[in-house]
Amino acid sequence: IFLFQHFCAIIHGCHHLQPTVGRQKVGSRVPTGPVSLELLLLVNCIPIKRGINSPCTISFFFFGINFNFLLCFRSRNDVQTCTSWNAPIIWEGMFNPSHYDQIHRNKGSSVALTVFAVGRYLDAYLEAFLNSSEQHFMSSLPVTYYVFTDSPELVPNINLAPNRHLKVIEVERHTRWQDISMMRMKAISDVIESDIRHHATHVFCFDVDQVFTGRFGPEALGDSVALLHAHYYHLPRMLFTYDRNPKSKAFMKTGDFYYHAAVFGGSWKSMKALTEACYRSIIADKENEVEALWHDESHLNRYFWLHKPSRVLSPEYCWDTSIGYRSDIQVYRQAPWFDSRPQKLNCQGRKSDPTA
Repeated sequence: IFLFQHFCAIIHGCHHLQPTVGRQKVGSRVPTGPVSLELLLLVNCIPIKRGINSPCTISFFFFGINFNFLLCFRSRNDVQTCTSWNAPIIWEGMFNPSHYDQIHRNKGSSVALTVFAVGRYLDAYLEAFLNSSEQHFMSSLPVTYYVFTDSPELVPNINLAPNRHLKVIEVERHTRWQDISMMRMKAISDVIESDIRHHATHVFCFDVDQVFTGRFGPEALGDSVALLHAHYYHLPRMLFTYDRNPKSKAFMKTGDFYYHAAVFGGSWKSMKALTEACYRSIIADKENEVEALWHDESHLNRYFWLHKPSRVLSPEYCWDTSIGYRSDIQVYRQAPWFDSRPQKLNCQGRKSDPTA
């Protein structure tokens, strides 16, 4: 009876969460009471109903650590909060930040952030990216930045908080940004093997031409993490820009979602497998004189189609403000870095060459 009362209290709390207007503080609509041992045992022993509009309405938990019990799926009945393979889709209002901060601190989680700043990308974007990440990215956890650049001497000095470090890795500069984008898979795989796996539990990969504008915390961590593309999450699958060329290793007839290559992550083991697989596909295409429609993003989408991500981030984790207002986007956690040069991102959220 005591356990059942705890369970009912949580469900009752989620049921009465009310939507708010505009962008609110993350977690402001989530119950903030302590998570008791009794509740952890309960949700790991019985099936629970996940959410009214969620495609995965029933999920079974067994003994062991499963951080999904911290998510309140019923708090967002305006969006899809779970995939057909039972991976949560993380939206504002589904979680309490302090719970995730505490549980990952206790677990000893640490994060490696990789970012490429080659050519004019370094001067134009890197400093703003790093400064904003110091404010908003995994601020409760140890973080090491891995900056890949062709000009190590030009990497700006950033004031880093305790347990935050920066490592610079020199890479070759390619003529086309498309080649830089695709070859990063090989570079990331190599540094995971030589360095990251010894120091970090998780890896996140970012494009440099964006800034953090809100909390990007441990609620985003998972074994394999993909991001819903802001320009496609509202569209039918027939409009997704998968690579339709059967000659390419990135070829897809259909898929689950359209994922954005500006943000992806996971455990270091999963990220090593992902980057190695994408690199092999890219090299195979090059040998066959084929180039995927959207380069590494096309290969990433195929990989996540074949190897389903365990966690999916909503578009608020990389929202393109040029889209305008959307009622389901209640907080901007990251956004493109728009400068004075016209059309840094085109209408489909695609990059143009900053060296042009």
